Amino acid sequence: MDNKNTIHGDILGLARKLHPRQIEWRRHLHSHPELSDEETQTTAYLVKELKALGLRIRPLNMTTGVIAELDGRSSSRTVAIRSDIDALPIAEQTGLPFASVTPGKMHACGHDVHMATVLGTAAVLAQIRSEFDGRVRFLFQPAEEMPPGGARPMIKNGALDKVGAIFGLHVDPHLKTGKIGLRDGPTMASVFDFDLTIHGRGGHAARPQDAVDAIVIAAEVVNSLQTIISRDIDPIDSAAITFGKVSGGVARNVIADRVQLTGTVRTLSPKLFRKIPLLLKRTVGGICKARGGRFTLQAVADYPVLNNDSAINALYTRTYTDLFGRSRIAVTDPVLGGEDFACYLQKVPGAMFRLGIRNPKIGADKPWHSPEFIVDEDAMYFGTSLLAAAAVDYLNGRTA
Repeated sequence: MDNKNTIHGDILGLARKLHPRQIEWRRHLHSHPELSDEETQTTAYLVKELKALGLRIRPLNMTTGVIAELDGRSSSRTVAIRSDIDALPIAEQTGLPFASVTPGKMHACGHDVHMATVLGTAAVLAQIRSEFDGRVRFLFQPAEEMPPGGARPMIKNGALDKVGAIFGLHVDPHLKTGKIGLRDGPTMASVFDFDLTIHGRGGHAARPQDAVDAIVIAAEVVNSLQTIISRDIDPIDSAAITFGKVSGGVARNVIADRVQLTGTVRTLSPKLFRKIPLLLKRTVGGICKARGGRFTLQAVADYPVLNNDSAINALYTRTYTDLFGRSRIAVTDPVLGGEDFACYLQKVPGAMFRLGIRNPKIGADKPWHSPEFIVDEDAMYFGTSLLAAAAVDYLNGRTA
């Protein structure tokens, strides 16, 4: 057995031994979810655990989030490993004994698993720091779920200083536990979130001729904007325009003078990412002009397309094959979900892999953001083993 395989074997043994502790971390975090930019208790818990593992905590000029570092035999190279830490405004319906104790908040996207997996990676690497060169930087990032997101503030705070590569993960209820999913290039969509306000002129419901009905204009806008997808872009390209919230009006007999629409645009095409907002303004402007109204459009945030680096995916492939075999690696399809991990990938090479958590026997087969979302906790062992071994392989230059 060569030295690389010896180190890999050590990592597997340490990860297996650590797993019960990981479950404790994950269940605590799951029980105490906090929303985007409110993760103060989560941050304090992570800092406590990371310090106990012997990691160095870097100063961070942010309300929440953590940057921690672990040095090996030298600081010649640096690899970053990122976890998001925020929860969602969802009332949990799993019935688990460690379910959320905070009404209306839940880790329904697996960020609790991400945190425990990356904490586990830190714990494993801390025990073998004499076996690798370089530095591992752990990024526990707030506000992934709420644009403009926490990635860019983390970058401004030095998260990527001297970083040569960055690793990320996301749980996937479509992949069986023990499997990972990889895809090179565009993998998750760019996101343009916007608030659109239609301005009309209020009046009595019985005298529409004296008013400009903002609700009628808004209804026409919602329907017409879908023609951007069906008629203004190449059918070969993929995109989606969705309105998640519409609000306006005060009473049944009062014509509304204003309607607010909250929407998002998703696409895997950088060209369409630039084009669709212009088409949106053109369409809304034309409708408002024809109906006597006007509009204001406010861009809330944007995430770029998540582009996975093929060389980092190749590293994942070689490492995971050595650990668990090639049959446990799947090629995943691109999705129109957004992820601000993409912001890191604009700066340094990296890739996000999918971590299988599916186990129908325990109900771990519900989609992301479901109030019944359950994960197979055995997945953390596989995720930690891969992240730790890939970090060692990258830092030691053993990528072949």
